[in-house]
Amino acid sequence: MKIVVVSDTHKNFYCLQKVVEANPDSSLIIHLGDGEHELADMQGLYPEKQFVFVQGNTDFGIAKTERIISVGGHKIFCTHGHLYNVHNGVSDLVDKAGFGGCEIALYGHTHLFRTELVNGIYVMNPGSLGSPRGKNPATYGIIDIEGDSIAMHIVEIADNAPSVYDDLDPNYRE
Repeated sequence: MKIVVVSDTHKNFYCLQKVVEANPDSSLIIHLGDGEHELADMQGLYPEKQFVFVQGNTDFGIAKTERIISVGGHKIFCTHGHLYNVHNGVSDLVDKAGFGGCEIALYGHTHLFRTELVNGIYVMNPGSLGSPRGKNPATYGIIDIEGDSIAMHIVEIADNAPSVYDDLDPNYRE
């Protein structure tokens, strides 16, 4: 099962559409906030796709700020991150995911990509499609779930040629 994870599109409809079109085999697209309008447009264009959205700090709709979803027998905690002090680390986020019985914790907000394993929980920030920071390119995440196996990857969008960073890369850019 392939899950696409995006965040912080900040009105960049084109980049989000490019990601959706590049992943026709995805079972689910998770948007971690700061892009409610372009996500609504995507849902209209691709009604056959399953989308999950959580509200970010620049979204003003009625979406929840966090969700726990079950996918392929695994529980995933989804949040934008601004309510968990993620600029100063992921310990609060990991604690919340752990209390919810989640194996995966997803967040955005920092606009910086990362994947890591913290206290037995897979943690991913897909970076930003709309306004990446730190001289990073636009990025998004892929989670592959096969039975008990979980693999996480960051995909870079640069010059129309995506490249993939290995999952749980200790040398992520931040």
